[in-house]
Amino acid sequence: MADEKPGELELDKSSKKKKMMIIIIAVVVLLGGSAGAYFFLMGDSGDSQDALNTSSNSDSGNSSSSDSAASPSSDAKLGTALYVPMPRPFRFNVPGAVRDRFVEIRVQLLVRGSQNEENAKMHIPLIESTLLAVFSRANADDLATSAGKVALKEQALSAVQQTMKEIESNETVEKVLFTGFVMQ
Repeated sequence: MADEKPGELELDKSSKKKKMMIIIIAVVVLLGGSAGAYFFLMGDSGDSQDALNTSSNSDSGNSSSSDSAASPSSDAKLGTALYVPMPRPFRFNVPGAVRDRFVEIRVQLLVRGSQNEENAKMHIPLIESTLLAVFSRANADDLATSAGKVALKEQALSAVQQTMKEIESNETVEKVLFTGFVMQ
């Protein structure tokens, strides 16, 4: 009996060492693989994203140069897409056929280039006022549909661009994005 126990302990120790080695090797392989995947994906996505932005800007300039006044200004100032968040969500009541509704909209503005970003940030109170004026004219029945939300975005964009054109002599804002939309 005394001979069996030391033999069993030696087997247990060697099998524990083998298991520990397998676990350590697996952890090292997983960490190495995940680090390699991270650098591979992050390095390529930035380069390809810049290439996509450049090619999409040049394509949009060639095909829609006469579509609107926004295209020439964005083509003249090719810049990276920057997002300017409105500091507070817009909260307001809108009338509906059955009852009035409370709406909260979180908005970010898509601008191109750092100069347009600075212009938008400088005029945030004016932009907020313009957006609130557009939003308060909305109808709850229209905002319940996706087409109504798209129409509201388009109205907001044209109003903001008109306001910025009067102040800064360019439209500054390329898109108005709803990052949050709640209607109760």
